[in-house]
Amino acid sequence: MELLKLGVIGLDISHVETFARIFNCPGDPLHMPGVGRIVKAFPGGSESFSDSWTRVDRFTRIMRQCGTEIVERIADMADMDAFLLTSSDGDRHLQQFRELAPFGKPVFIGKPLACSFEDARKIIRLAEEYAVPVMTCSSIRYAAGVCGLCAGSSEISAAEAFGPMPLPEDYRDYFWYGIHSAELLYSYLGRGCISVQSIHSGDFDILIGCWQDGRQGIVCGNRTGAADFGIRLTTAQGHLTGLQDRRVSHIGELSRRLPEFLRNGISAIDSRESLEITAFLEAASRSLHDGGRTVYLSEFMEKCENTAGRKEKTGKC
Repeated sequence: MELLKLGVIGLDISHVETFARIFNCPGDPLHMPGVGRIVKAFPGGSESFSDSWTRVDRFTRIMRQCGTEIVERIADMADMDAFLLTSSDGDRHLQQFRELAPFGKPVFIGKPLACSFEDARKIIRLAEEYAVPVMTCSSIRYAAGVCGLCAGSSEISAAEAFGPMPLPEDYRDYFWYGIHSAELLYSYLGRGCISVQSIHSGDFDILIGCWQDGRQGIVCGNRTGAADFGIRLTTAQGHLTGLQDRRVSHIGELSRRLPEFLRNGISAIDSRESLEITAFLEAASRSLHDGGRTVYLSEFMEKCENTAGRKEKTGKC
C-alpha cells in the first residue's frame, strides 16, 4: 500500500518531534511502518503565546533533519493526502483550518480543538461544508494505564480525572492543560454534561460537571508538581483507578488510532463529543471568571447555534 503524504501545520509543540519519529524514522522504536511520511510542514507559531514562538526554530530544525520540506504557506501543501494540525495555540486553529478545508483531505487537530466553543463550532461547520473528515483529541485519552479500564459508560455513575493543570498567563486558562483531563473524563462518561462549576485555589482547580442523567464528572487539576494523569471511576461493582504509565509514549498510543482516519477519514471520536468537551472547558472558564457560579452549557451553546442560524439566513460570515 502506498505511503500517505502527510502535511504538518504548527512546529511549536513537542508532539511534532514524536510524530517525526513515528512517520519518518525507520528503525526508531516508535516508528509505524506502512502508514505515511511527513513530506511537508508549515512552521506557523503564535507571537501571543510564549510557549509557541520560542520553540518554532527548534522543531523546524528537527523536521528538516527528518527530510521534511519546510513551506512558507499552507497553500503550498494542497498536494498532501492528509494533515496533522498541531499548532499549540488553539486560537490559531480556526484560521489555519479555513485554509486547509478547501483541500478536502482528512485533518487531525491536536488539542485543543479551539480555545472557545464558538471557534470550535465554526471549525466543525467548515468541515461539514467542505466534507472534510476531522478528528481531534488529547493524546492522554489513549495513554497507557488510563485507557480502557471499563467497557461502557453505562456502567459508570461518576468519574474523576486528575492531572497537572498549569495556567499560563498568555493562554486561556483550562484550554492549555485542562483539556487533557477533560478529554480523559469524556472518554468514560461520553456526552450529556449540562453544567460546570469551577472551584479555584492557588494549587488546585476543581471542575464539577453534572450530566443530564444524574452522573457526575470531576476534573481535579493541580499545580503542586504531581505530573501524572489518572482516572477514578465509580461503578455498581466498585471503584476502578488508573494511573498513566509514563514509560509508554502517549503520542505513540494516539498514533495507533490515526491510520484508519488518515487513510479513510474514519474518526475514532464523534465530533459532537469533541464539541462538548470544548463546551465543558468554556463553561468552566466562565465559572472561573464569574466567582465560581454554576454555568449551564445551554447558556452559550444555544446562543452560538442561533447566531450561526442567522448568519446562514443572511449569507453573512
